[in-house]
Amino acid sequence: MNNNYKKYIKYVILILCLAIFAIFTYKVVADKTIYIDDAVYNYISNNIISENRTNIVKVITNITSPLMVIITALILVIVIKDKKIKISLVINLLGVTIINNLIKVIVARPRPDINRLVTETGYSFPSGHSITSMVFYGYLVYLIYKYIDNKKIKIPLMIFLILLIPIIGLSRIYLGVHYTSDVLCGFLLGIVYLILFISISKKYLERK
Repeated sequence: MNNNYKKYIKYVILILCLAIFAIFTYKVVADKTIYIDDAVYNYISNNIISENRTNIVKVITNITSPLMVIITALILVIVIKDKKIKISLVINLLGVTIINNLIKVIVARPRPDINRLVTETGYSFPSGHSITSMVFYGYLVYLIYKYIDNKKIKIPLMIFLILLIPIIGLSRIYLGVHYTSDVLCGFLLGIVYLILFISISKKYLERK
């Protein structure tokens, strides 16, 4: 696959994600009903929720909270020797935090108030867990792919992080603290941010 084709695919994905994000954002701001929110919520409420599952999901959402992401980032900054990678990790996390909180305040969507299984504060759209996991863990996948040569470590780590991202989003819907559209838009915006950030950081990391 040549570089021009890769760039084409990258920008098609970016534009598509932005377009879908814009449509959902319009519906949320205009207070219009979003079918996927009701459909997923009803399915989870009627078919999936149980005490044992809830306990597991609570553990998942706690160990992948923004606070834990910050702690993980700090540990990586201490452990990683490359100064440029350290700086890129910090900027990556700061950037997505600012963007997420800014959009939350602008849209100001209240959280779901039915069958909420944990206590949460703040606005609902987009899901902070979802956008942060997509951006932070997605960037770690990129760094692992680029800088780790040992396939016995590289491949399991990448698979684990890639699977962790949707699990985090689903946990937020299950617990009733986010609508499906919050999570979906968190992922979409996270993909856009990740594509742009990797494009910029790649030049920075490779610069001598």
